[in-house]
Amino acid sequence: MNTNEVAIITGVSVRTLHHYDKIGLLSPGRNPENDYREYTENDLDMLQQILFFKACGFSLAEIKVMLTSPGFDRDKAFVLQKKYLLHEKERINAMLDTLDKTIRSWKGEQEMTQKEKFAGFAMGDNPYEEEARRLWGEEAVNEYNDKINSLSSQEQNVVTQNMEELFQELGKIRLEEPGSPLAQEAMDKMYQFFNKNFGYHYSLEAFAGLGQLYVKDERFLKNIDQYGEGLSAFLSRAMKIYAEKQ
Repeated sequence: MNTNEVAIITGVSVRTLHHYDKIGLLSPGRNPENDYREYTENDLDMLQQILFFKACGFSLAEIKVMLTSPGFDRDKAFVLQKKYLLHEKERINAMLDTLDKTIRSWKGEQEMTQKEKFAGFAMGDNPYEEEARRLWGEEAVNEYNDKINSLSSQEQNVVTQNMEELFQELGKIRLEEPGSPLAQEAMDKMYQFFNKNFGYHYSLEAFAGLGQLYVKDERFLKNIDQYGEGLSAFLSRAMKIYAEKQ
């Protein structure tokens, strides 16, 4: 299914679909004859997940991290999304009730207290939103920081210097396709480097999860992209592909 057909079926504009592809959120395959985007059923399922999470108030960066997290569970996502939307439904119903009462009050048909005038406008933090972040977002950040902080100052300095050289080399290939042989060879070098220098072994899932931090955490994104604009997004995709192919 091409981009125009997807746009007609889903109501998502062609421009938005192109943007999702550009940022690595939803990147369909390409027709080898004309290089046009071709969306599979799995791509459409992924798009549905994106739209559900958007309806739940998540940013595109957060959605990308959750959907590409090694621990992402679609069944759990459906449950959380339903709970979130039911929570939002209750809030909207409360606001509609307040609006109806306000209209009647404006017409002099009933009286309202000051507190009643603001019923439904604030219901506190949504617990299901926090649960989603804990399952597929913040937990990965905390785990990575704990591991880095376990190194001595001298070890951290050595790792920093070596990583500086590594990311300078990675910056030179950031315009390559993430799944290309050149990119994947670089990912293997990066994977081996991390496992050799950090004093512990990265599983493939953890390696892919680390890649998500590069686009999730602004600190990582800013530091990595200093070696070349778009490097963080390139690495995020390339590391995920590497982990899936091993």
